[in-house]
Amino acid sequence: MTVLVIAEHDHATLKPATLNTVTAGIACASGDVHVLVAGANAAEAGKAASQVAGVAKVIVADSPSLAENLAENVAAQVLAIAKNYSHILFPSTANGKNVAPRVAALLDVAQISDITKVDSPDTFERPIYAGNAIAIVQSSDAIKVVTVRTTGFDAAAATGGSAAIETVDGVADSGKSSFVGREVTKSERPELTAAKIIVSGGRALGSAEKFQEVMAPLADKLNAGLGASRAAVDAGYAPNDWQVGQTGKIVAPQLYIACGISGAIQHLAGMKDSKVIVAINKDEEAPIFSVADYGLVADLFTAVPELVKAL
Repeated sequence: MTVLVIAEHDHATLKPATLNTVTAGIACASGDVHVLVAGANAAEAGKAASQVAGVAKVIVADSPSLAENLAENVAAQVLAIAKNYSHILFPSTANGKNVAPRVAALLDVAQISDITKVDSPDTFERPIYAGNAIAIVQSSDAIKVVTVRTTGFDAAAATGGSAAIETVDGVADSGKSSFVGREVTKSERPELTAAKIIVSGGRALGSAEKFQEVMAPLADKLNAGLGASRAAVDAGYAPNDWQVGQTGKIVAPQLYIACGISGAIQHLAGMKDSKVIVAINKDEEAPIFSVADYGLVADLFTAVPELVKAL
């Protein structure tokens, strides 16, 4: 039973989600774990994958058709080698969730989504109802297509491995879609899903100006990612890509500081796996305190500047 992990990368380096997915792959495997790096001029990413602990083989598929990670082309590349594997694992990221359903459909198997634990090679656990219940899913499919919630698995060591690297020709362009352009938000702060510390603000901040005025200095002091609740995003206080929660990003940093966030179920689903949770809210009955390791009942407009000053 050999497992194939689909690497998340930028052609030069691996993204952290790949390391968590390798750990899930090791839990699935009674055989080897292989990694597919599908890209253009992606030899460096392939070399990085070969050094990941627990990986036996890296397959580097190189083609101009894979330069922009178009889902149709990546799915075709996966399908070209899928028959050699019992499990095909994708990180549960935007890219992974774009490609995995296509692969599952073309293999005529059921996709197993967002797993947080591997009970056995054919049995997995995944959260449902915003994390309030855990479903145990068993699959009899010959090839299991799985997306992995990366916060559920520790990252594999990025060094220490010595996997063999095999280079294969990339697939031809499917012609079904074309890359038009990309608008990338650039920030000096860490990206939310990779940040070790996250500072998040809620609707209580009252405006986009106050959000920046109060939250940004704390994030800068801690070199933290800046997040927001859905209510704050919907109100226009913060951009969509800052949203943490069931309908935003799922995060599990070492430290999560929630300021003026009540703790609605959909928000808790996105951050309750954080190692240490600190909540600042003037409502002592706020649900966020039920998951917080440290809670401060205070006005955030007073408490956060004082915290920044103390740091």
